[in-house]
Amino acid sequence: MPSARSGPATVELVAGPSRAVLDPARGGRVASWAVGGEQLLVGPPDDTDSSIHWGCFVMAPWPGRLANGRFEWAGRTVQLRRTHGRHAIHGLTWNRTWAVDSVAAAAASLSIELPRDEWPMGGRVRQRVRLSASSLVLEATIEADEAMPAALGWHPWFLRRGNPRLRVDAATYEVTEAMVPTGAAAAVGGSADLRAGPRIGRRRLDLAYLEARSPAVVTWPDLELRIAFEPAPVPLVVYTPPGSFCVEPLTATPNALALASRERRLAGVRELGAGERLGAKVILSVAPASGRA
Repeated sequence: MPSARSGPATVELVAGPSRAVLDPARGGRVASWAVGGEQLLVGPPDDTDSSIHWGCFVMAPWPGRLANGRFEWAGRTVQLRRTHGRHAIHGLTWNRTWAVDSVAAAAASLSIELPRDEWPMGGRVRQRVRLSASSLVLEATIEADEAMPAALGWHPWFLRRGNPRLRVDAATYEVTEAMVPTGAAAAVGGSADLRAGPRIGRRRLDLAYLEARSPAVVTWPDLELRIAFEPAPVPLVVYTPPGSFCVEPLTATPNALALASRERRLAGVRELGAGERLGAKVILSVAPASGRA
């Protein structure tokens, strides 16, 4: 049920040893997820921070960076607010307030209208969060009011909790220049090759892997986390700053909205008609580590 704290109201879900806290006012994000008292997500630095640097949030109606914050649609240029240097990043819902549509002991549904002053096509995003003793299920849907391009993804910030391993079953990644995809792909190799589940260690990655197969797997000293996603395979961003790491399943590559129509579709963007929807799901499941940590 909703619970009061200093700052905006939050929603707490409980299922056996698993506890999740949702923060509707700060992007409708999962602000906390703990299993058996062990916190898995990076928390907010304070009660007012609504930055991209913590929790787990939906990225919609596009994920990742959008170069110069603009794209062409239906013969016009849509210019978005730049939220990451000269670029727009991670969509329009991570720093806005979501409505709480329903709450049960271990599940909640939230929604948000896309702001027409930035997204003139209108539409909305809905998400449902379900908790069990060993899993967190995240589902999201984009609904179009008018014809529009659409893509979505999730951006979880995981705690390092030691020196975890990360397995991503993908053989190629997007080549970027100044953090913007060039349209080229490269074969994984060296520190970028995560197929064998190496330790993250000192790897400093910020890569969009292509055609990643489900699931990605994180192994901490005590827990194994399987990150399954539907549809699959999909683009999957791995970001590994010191102290945390991100594993982000997407339905389209970063900057895909900026591409021409055919290339945009090949990159995973759905071109929705009025009333049509795009949906996706991520299932985060934890189990005791098998001893290979």
